Amino acid sequence: MATTQGGTATAGNSTSNAAVNSPVTERASEAAHHAVDAMAEKAASAEDTLRKTAASSKATIDQKQEELKMQMQSSYERSKQFAHENPLAAAGIAFAAGMLVSALLRRGN
Repeated sequence: MATTQGGTATAGNSTSNAAVNSPVTERASEAAHHAVDAMAEKAASAEDTLRKTAASSKATIDQKQEELKMQMQSSYERSKQFAHENPLAAAGIAFAAGMLVSALLRRGN
């Protein structure tokens, strides 16, 4: 019985070794490795491009945000100066704007 088990194990190993060492299996394995390597290179390239684009976009957004902040500050300062120099006109404009917003809100309901 021991001989039969050893013989079966040897036959099983030689069958699996033959499958691993067959030219078709080697070619298929090699083709799969090449395909995976090519996809990895493309993915790395796409990731690099995406990272560069994101960094550039962030820089642009930061710059635009800073410009907008400066414009808002400037507008605020001009409005404040106008209200200080012309308090009656500023009150009239605020009243008119309030009436307009109120009318629009009533119309929406």
